[in-house]
Amino acid sequence: MSHHIVEVRDLRHTYPDGTEALRGITFKIHHGESVAVIGANGAGKSTLLLHLNGYLAPSGGEVRIGDTPVVRTTLPEVRRTVGMVFQDPDDQLFMPTVFDDVAFGPQNLGLPPEEVERRVIDALERVGCAHLRDKPPYRLSGGEKRRAAIATVLSMSPDILVLDEPTTGLDPYARRQLMGLLREFRHTKIVTSHDLDMVMELCERTIVLREGRVAADGPTREIFGNDELLAACRLERPLSLQGCPVCGR
Repeated sequence: MSHHIVEVRDLRHTYPDGTEALRGITFKIHHGESVAVIGANGAGKSTLLLHLNGYLAPSGGEVRIGDTPVVRTTLPEVRRTVGMVFQDPDDQLFMPTVFDDVAFGPQNLGLPPEEVERRVIDALERVGCAHLRDKPPYRLSGGEKRRAAIATVLSMSPDILVLDEPTTGLDPYARRQLMGLLREFRHTKIVTSHDLDMVMELCERTIVLREGRVAADGPTREIFGNDELLAACRLERPLSLQGCPVCGR
């Protein structure tokens, strides 16, 4: 499964205005891991994720998916392996119907129509959106849009699923549905989120970013048990690990 390994080596990114978003990020993620990337606003989380399948090009260092470097000439191959779910689902929903959006990726792979339809139906059923196939995306609720956006990625059968703030804007019921869906995805998951209780439930490993650098990388429970680290990175324990604000228990 070496082709499923995500390796980031001394990754650096400077935006045109001079902002150094990433300052030498290095880590390796193996097949089947569920890994959270957390940090305060501006720590570099979204910038990092956008390098994993080539939406941003590094200023220095490299990203490799197995033996394949993420560079312009390898992007079609990389994006078949790494599926990216953006923070705003409207960035992925732009076709007249949900079916058309979910079919867009498989069609661009040149798959025959019957295989495209099979993939679309399977992806929509997995996210609980089969009944929405003929709806225009602008008619969907926030939770429905989120699930439809995930379906557009699942229809590509990725081995690595990357999600940027997947629970943003979801009500408790939609959040719980999404959590169940993500647990069913047995391949590699890489998630950024401010929803630290979701991170506790979903990810056994957590990478903490601070000002564009890796501040910590380890088991999630150990990370959330280190109050000094969390304070230095402007983070707090998940609510499920915090004591009662009245009695402290």
